[in-house]
Amino acid sequence: MMKSEEIIPVNLGDRSYEICVGSGILETIGVSLLKRFGVRKIFIVTDHEVATHWLGLVVASIKKVGLKYEVASIPSGEGSKSFYQLEGLLNQFFEARIARDGLIVALGGGVVGDLAGFAAAVALRGVDFVQVPTTLLAQVDSSVGGKTAINTAQGKNLVGSFYQPRLVLIDTDVLGTLPQRQILSGYAEIVKYGLIKNRQFFEWLEVNGKKILSGDTEARRTAIVESCKTKAAIVGDDEKETGERAILNFGHTFGHAFEAEAKFNGDLLHGEAVALGMMAALKLSNITGICNGQDVDRVNFHLQSVGLPVNLSFLDKFSGWNVDALMKHIGHDKKVLDGKIRFILLKEIGNSFITSEVDPNNVSAVISQSLEGRL
Repeated sequence: MMKSEEIIPVNLGDRSYEICVGSGILETIGVSLLKRFGVRKIFIVTDHEVATHWLGLVVASIKKVGLKYEVASIPSGEGSKSFYQLEGLLNQFFEARIARDGLIVALGGGVVGDLAGFAAAVALRGVDFVQVPTTLLAQVDSSVGGKTAINTAQGKNLVGSFYQPRLVLIDTDVLGTLPQRQILSGYAEIVKYGLIKNRQFFEWLEVNGKKILSGDTEARRTAIVESCKTKAAIVGDDEKETGERAILNFGHTFGHAFEAEAKFNGDLLHGEAVALGMMAALKLSNITGICNGQDVDRVNFHLQSVGLPVNLSFLDKFSGWNVDALMKHIGHDKKVLDGKIRFILLKEIGNSFITSEVDPNNVSAVISQSLEGRL
């Protein structure tokens, strides 16, 4: 039985929707979908790993209220955010005769949400979809805000669309099946919210971070809700990233370059790349004279204390990487404007800003330090 849930609004005019955070949400998802959207054909998109844990529960709930449904299951992992998988998914939609009044349910982590959301955006010029994130990272980040995308050989999320979900359903119970590495990956994004906008939240994480990672139910719920509230407020003010929303990319310019060089093969999870990227961005903030060394050291200590990587020396497989290749990936980043790379830097913990006035030599120096294990 579903316990009490917290509702967080994302205010975007006629594209507004709610984020529902609670326990037992998947058990009653059929009732929730029928109540909110009426009788529609449901198309569930999931991946092979998630399907083994949660698909049966979701299907049973949908069948219980008499809704018709189809299921598409994709391979697990970042490699599924591809043109190949997008084409296959769209073909399954059309073979199932999905109509504009259908409802796509993205049941999975960030890969499923990004791929299913982008497919929903382009199928029939737009079909409604619901995000049902099953990883901590997706719950606090990728399921909220309407960014949908796939990757290319040149970089991460280079082909995509802003396409808002109609609803986000976050069941905190699903986190119990995740490997600790996946929980840590999500925790990196939680830390990001404290660093970019909420120093008090970061200070709370310094005290409660290990509780979140060890499975404390209330600590996890608090962290998820606080993260979603922060992101919802930013997205509500700047849906398509023309201004402040860009601060949500803190650590991602470096992080996406690291992921691209790792070829999205599972050696480097997104949250691990974000942790590495945040430390690189902090160091860049420091060497350009903006952020003091004490804050850099404080964040470094916290990330290491919970088990997140802070430099690229943490995995031997990265020892052959070089600065030039990583700088090339950064040059392909979506945030390049007028030939200049936009970075999110920190003045201090909780106070971030956007700038294109960064010396490329300093960026190269930071990457070198990360490769050498000196961050």
